[in-house]
Amino acid sequence: MESIEHLLEVKVPAEKVYEALTTEKGLSEVWTNDLKVHNQINALNEFRFGDNDESKMRVMELVPGKRVSWKCIESDEPEWVNTIISFDIEEIQGETEITFRHMNWQKITGCYRSCNYNWAIFLNSLKQYCEEGKGQPYQKRRF
Repeated sequence: MESIEHLLEVKVPAEKVYEALTTEKGLSEVWTNDLKVHNQINALNEFRFGDNDESKMRVMELVPGKRVSWKCIESDEPEWVNTIISFDIEEIQGETEITFRHMNWQKITGCYRSCNYNWAIFLNSLKQYCEEGKGQPYQKRRF
């Protein structure tokens, strides 16, 4: 199994990062404006990126200020199904380190490589939102 991994540092407390990753307000600023988010274990979160692009994520773990984990249950991109997305959050002297992982890919493909690039953009949007109050969700990106 393959994994995408990134490390990001943001200059805000861990709780602010956790809130951005677990609320509709935060994720709509960071990832996509078209979503349904429920901040509870086993909830099914829905993220849409246009008419035919949708992923449904089961919330697997929520540890306030420490960890968020989702399992992709359904997606327009079949390679995503059964993959795990996690954010490990660690506050160090008022700043936060985020270890991002998108795990359980069957193999490295063009989709994997494209997602690796797009997750880096997502993490930059998360950093902008946490530090500056405004992210760059899918609908505001230039492709």
